[in-house]
Amino acid sequence: MNLLYRTGIGIDVHAFVENRKLIIGGIEIPFEKGLQGHSDADVLLHAICDALLGAAALGDIGQHFPDTDPKFKNADSKILLQKVYELVVHKGYELGNVDAVIAMQKPKLSTHIFKMRVKIAEILKSDIEQISIKATTTEKLGFIGREEGVSAFATVLILKK
Repeated sequence: MNLLYRTGIGIDVHAFVENRKLIIGGIEIPFEKGLQGHSDADVLLHAICDALLGAAALGDIGQHFPDTDPKFKNADSKILLQKVYELVVHKGYELGNVDAVIAMQKPKLSTHIFKMRVKIAEILKSDIEQISIKATTTEKLGFIGREEGVSAFATVLILKK
């Protein structure tokens, strides 16, 4: 079957941890905590990776960059996203769009969203208008509301070249 377009969805969750930089959307966000993870724990880029991999039926981020592999320890998620997109392009697709939501109580992200969009558009060799990012809180409910961690959700559309 030769599909002209495909969609994918991705989700990622990371807990806050002391003594680590907070990296979301490929940029550093000033905050007293970072996110725990084998790589740099960029929750947004990981969700986008999984959405792209899902759209192209290429598995998930854990299959391609396992957290048991020491070569991915503290890996830069911008590089992981770039490698994932190369797989998508190799399969004959290009990006239609990304739509993503970051759920966290704080810090507030509104002043950082544009920089994230620029960075992700750069990595995916796309126009900024193809990248949508929103941020929300959980109204102090759950682990996010208790400021224990962050989650990100992403959906993508890829188009056959």
